[in-house]
Amino acid sequence: MGKVLGDVLGLAAAVAISPLPIIALILILATPRGRLNGTLFTVGWVLGLSALGAVMLAIASPAGASSHSHPATWVGALKLALGVFLVLFGARLWHRRPKDPAQAQLPKWMAAIDHLTPLKILGLGLALSALNAKNAPLTIAAGATIGSAGLPVGQQVASLAIFVLIATLGLLVPLGVFLLGGERAKTTLADWKDWAAQHNIAVMAVLLFVIGLKLLGDGISILT
Repeated sequence: MGKVLGDVLGLAAAVAISPLPIIALILILATPRGRLNGTLFTVGWVLGLSALGAVMLAIASPAGASSHSHPATWVGALKLALGVFLVLFGARLWHRRPKDPAQAQLPKWMAAIDHLTPLKILGLGLALSALNAKNAPLTIAAGATIGSAGLPVGQQVASLAIFVLIATLGLLVPLGVFLLGGERAKTTLADWKDWAAQHNIAVMAVLLFVIGLKLLGDGISILT
């Protein structure tokens, strides 16, 4: 189990350092129902990661993902494909990044956060974790890694739970600052939001490129 955790911790950290969900959460916390909606957004995030990871475990475990303690060929092919996707996506984002960080613009849907109902906030958290073009491939790769290790079911579930916990730290930190920081929290979170907004694309591009290369290496290693 220790080796599996070592393999997925990097993936979990890459999910945790996701500027857009962090910015969305900070904007949500600034709304009149910030305490409730911020918690619901985080719950939706956890549910999305858990559901996608569980689906991968359900697919990987009975499909012979592990043979004589070595991942099956299809796991290598999956990691190779995910690695290629992330490298290309990261390169595309880097090419499209604003030359002047101060000119970076947030997605238009963020302007409507003030008007979202609690149920839609929950759905937004779920979508940004399980349906996001960056986070979904990383979670799929983590699920395949855990499922391909031949661990008992209990250890698979524990490994996935640890992955989800680490991947959620990026939201738990600002949520904790908001709930415990008092009035000073507003200034702190505003500074974080401004920095994340300016460097969002560059941070994502570098993360995707580095993790994509790691998955490429893993996939080639398994296939050869």
